[in-house]
Amino acid sequence: MAQVKVYSGGSVSTLDVDASLFGDKILGRTLKDAVVMYEANVRQGTAKTKTRSEVAGPNKKLWKQKHTGRARMGSKKVVHWRGGGTAFGPVPRDYSYRMPKKARRVALRNAVYSKLCDGEMCIADGWPTEAPSTKRAVSVLAAVGAVGSALVVTAESDSVLYKSLRNVPHVSVRPVTDLNAREVLLRRHMVVTPAAMEQIKVR
Repeated sequence: MAQVKVYSGGSVSTLDVDASLFGDKILGRTLKDAVVMYEANVRQGTAKTKTRSEVAGPNKKLWKQKHTGRARMGSKKVVHWRGGGTAFGPVPRDYSYRMPKKARRVALRNAVYSKLCDGEMCIADGWPTEAPSTKRAVSVLAAVGAVGSALVVTAESDSVLYKSLRNVPHVSVRPVTDLNAREVLLRRHMVVTPAAMEQIKVR
């Protein structure tokens, strides 16, 4: 069993959560592979350098091949000259790839399990519901000690809570359906709503 902070009604208490629902040990290799995959999938892949054929300049041979005492030289656009092309430079490419679905699920369970074991997971209620309020949302994070870096997990997409926390540095708001290993490990604390906690257990 793991101890989890619970903030409700203005007071903080603790709750025992069965950590075995998320696994019995942390699989470091699986977590690492999942995080590398998610990081690769968000890469733009737009880096580009000009090759010898793309650099502006003449193709005329600079001087004759022999009897000049100089090294033989063809175009002014050769890669070892200043202003020339780049050899083996980056070109636009797609870095994304996919892990098996079961492996991604195992990585997510392990990420949540690591938060439980490290005492970095808590349950909080009392978020703004009618209108966005950054002050009220930050006060909830402060009550559970998760101001510096936190991932707030909701049962469903919550535009009010998202607008309340979107300007707070190092704080993200995600519904349960959007959770993955990278999102969980990116922030230090994981703050979930009571409804989201039930969905996480079922998932």
